[in-house]
Amino acid sequence: MSEPKSLQEAIVYFSNPDNCIDYLAIHRWPSGTVSCPTCGSNSVKFSEKRRTWQCSSHHAKREFSVKVGTVMEDSPIGLDKWLAAMWLVTNCKNGVSSYEIERDLKVTQKSAWFMLHRIRLAMQDENSGKLNGHVEVDETFIGGKARNMHLDKRERRITGTGGKDKTIVFGALERGGKVRTMVVADRKRGTLQTCVKEHVEAGSALYSDALASYDGLAQDYAHQVIDHAEKYVDGKIHTQGLDNFWSLLKRGIAGTYVSVEPFHLFRYLDEQVFRYNNRATKERNVTDADRFSMAVSKIVGKRLTFAELTGKVGAAEAF
Repeated sequence: MSEPKSLQEAIVYFSNPDNCIDYLAIHRWPSGTVSCPTCGSNSVKFSEKRRTWQCSSHHAKREFSVKVGTVMEDSPIGLDKWLAAMWLVTNCKNGVSSYEIERDLKVTQKSAWFMLHRIRLAMQDENSGKLNGHVEVDETFIGGKARNMHLDKRERRITGTGGKDKTIVFGALERGGKVRTMVVADRKRGTLQTCVKEHVEAGSALYSDALASYDGLAQDYAHQVIDHAEKYVDGKIHTQGLDNFWSLLKRGIAGTYVSVEPFHLFRYLDEQVFRYNNRATKERNVTDADRFSMAVSKIVGKRLTFAELTGKVGAAEAF
């Protein structure tokens, strides 16, 4: 059977454990030569009965599975469920919640939540190179709406007006290209201009709103400003691309995840950025299978333990 092109085909294809191992091995070792993740030796032997490899060199952890050295390491959950979850996360436009994964894949909600965060780690953008050309920059507030909270929670969480109790996210979007996002501490000039200079190539055409924190960027960029108090678009001067991305992000958080803790927000940003940067456009015909393949190719060399995820580094692992 050929590699899957849709969710239905993926579920059937990955129900065979040998297909799971073959698919992952091809993406992990594209040269076709399997190497030991501990010592790097190519002298390994595959056991069809155990579905693991064994390194010919004598050292600790000489026997390894395709999960070792990936975000799936030490997980007792089968590859069929891991790959189905990864397909859903990479291709559901508004994301997929841990409760949906729990129902669909028959795992606990706690396990599903842990799986999703590890998949988000794999989806993380490496931020190779700076954005250039025509670049939009903007920031937004992420947080619960007071009118949707119970009174006791509102009194505890809402201590001021505006964005005082919300998390600030900065974004930069290269028109026709990629978007970058990051959680920032404030909207002060030093903070935002440092982000711009770190991620946008000097000399690029830069578009922002009239926030005073962006004043002074004209020294390094062709900076043009749109004042939203007057209008939202003036020819090429606008931040509509980023506004569209913020809409997608907030729709996923409010509609799918409902509640996101501030210290986990950057992981949800990684997820939305991955899908946006690998979206289908007029110039790029990216399919669901392509997005899934890209995510699978990024799972190696990344590890997230339950203790790290919950802020209990050094505690006993829950999985």
